[in-house]
Amino acid sequence: MASIVVYGAGGKAGSRIVAEAARRGHSVVAVLRDPARLHEFPAGVRTATGEATSPASLREQAAGSDALVFAIGGANKSVYARAARAAVEVLTPLGKDGPRLIHMGGGGSLLNAQGGRFADAPGLPPALVEEMNAQAAALEIYRNSTGMRWTYVSPPPGNFAPGVRTGHYRTGLEHPVVAPDGSMRLSYEDFALAVVDEIENGKFIGMRFTLGY
Repeated sequence: MASIVVYGAGGKAGSRIVAEAARRGHSVVAVLRDPARLHEFPAGVRTATGEATSPASLREQAAGSDALVFAIGGANKSVYARAARAAVEVLTPLGKDGPRLIHMGGGGSLLNAQGGRFADAPGLPPALVEEMNAQAAALEIYRNSTGMRWTYVSPPPGNFAPGVRTGHYRTGLEHPVVAPDGSMRLSYEDFALAVVDEIENGKFIGMRFTLGY
């Protein structure tokens, strides 16, 4: 059994990661910014208030935990890079004695068949490009770090939504996983499955991976 702390636990992905980890018998702490929502979780899940961008909060939750999960978001897109920098500050000195970090990233930095980023495709809405670039900035912070154990998980660059837990997915690295029908898609439920699988198995430490059907 692992001790898992989930930041952004009230979101679509975060709440499913909490539920998946608890279902498997792990010890789970659900961290939210809003204390009024701390009642929303399955029995046995502990709750706390805090922010992934706060080194003080990360230090508190890192003590005794095996993994920190960032499933965060917000109107201010700098949150991803700020959280990444806070994690590097807190976890680097701990090295192998500290918890792993699993960051739910974006799919915009994945590469298309021509080798270009999906974030650079013409005609994308500016707000979406801002989101993609902000998530990509966090990935670069991790890639430039030394001494901490991190994993960055990219969902598909499209067709990522709440759905059903099929119990199946396939993984890739820099290019999206394409289904036999040509689609790139995944449910939040199977994303949560993959995150907890990675915490348990540690196949992609110090790497970004992606997944889909």
